[in-house]
Amino acid sequence: MTTAPLVDPLGATPVQHAPVIETAGGLSWRVRDGALQVQLVHRPKYDDWSWPKGKADDGEALPATAVREVAEETGKAVVLGVPLPGLQYLTPEGRVKRVHYWAVRRARRDTDARALAARAPVPPVSRDEVDKQVWLTASDAARKLTRATDRGPLDALVEAHEQGWLPTHVVAIVRHGRAVARAAWSGAEQDRPLTPLGHAQASAAVPVLAAYGVSMVVSSRWERCATTIDPYVRASGLRPEYSDNLSEAQHERSPSRVAATVRDLLESRRSSVLCTHRPVLPTVLDVLGQHSRRAVASVLPSRDPFLEPGEILMAHVAVTGKGPRVVAVEKVNPPIY
Repeated sequence: MTTAPLVDPLGATPVQHAPVIETAGGLSWRVRDGALQVQLVHRPKYDDWSWPKGKADDGEALPATAVREVAEETGKAVVLGVPLPGLQYLTPEGRVKRVHYWAVRRARRDTDARALAARAPVPPVSRDEVDKQVWLTASDAARKLTRATDRGPLDALVEAHEQGWLPTHVVAIVRHGRAVARAAWSGAEQDRPLTPLGHAQASAAVPVLAAYGVSMVVSSRWERCATTIDPYVRASGLRPEYSDNLSEAQHERSPSRVAATVRDLLESRRSSVLCTHRPVLPTVLDVLGQHSRRAVASVLPSRDPFLEPGEILMAHVAVTGKGPRVVAVEKVNPPIY
């Protein structure tokens, strides 16, 4: 997954080929009386104040890890926002640990209900793991944090707040999962199905889309796209919008209709997913780039501006006085386990 850069707080050189421990968490934020506040947790095992975080389960995508860990340590469901700088350091055993962070907000029953339906319920907080929680202003939190290195993601969060880039929605672009090869399919092109790998990729996308609070589904009507998005539709209970305009054939005739669809999603304040085909991606990415070419180019180099089958591009969109702006982009390749 491509996200914010990792920082090595110790300045240490990792041991060659050391097993990597991947962890993820989030900085819960809110605004009270005009002031940015963040939530810290106290872990009795380490007697420290830190951000909620934890180790990824086998086969778990890091965005799903982040929302699960924050929920387990705070008792509240959250939705991912913009990615924040992470950390990398060596454990006492000599293993490399990477911590990935996101800005997170509390889930809302009205707008996030369908995404929450696609997740496991939030369990009670284990008092053995977290015995205290506190909301503090950013400056007070910086002083209370046990480790100075944990201030890095906080500084980035404060900067995003000052820019007006914390209240965001996502436009998730999904390239359909692996499909049967054209040469091996004798039926109509719009009916060409997914392979078993493609079906697995479709299922793997569910926890990722749920982590970002996706509440609207738009897809090409062709079989391989409709099937890719179907597991999330079933898990969330959302009613999808299928469009012929997002198919390969219609895109060749009228790419402007694809561009209009993407602009509509950018201007909406609802988090959405759009599933389409590789030949359609240049038009989709061009529209995203018009709203922040640097952010898109940071994860999709111009020499190969495409996604692999089953990959997801997460565009974080802030609605500004000058219209929607893509303030951060992530590329997620959900693991298949």
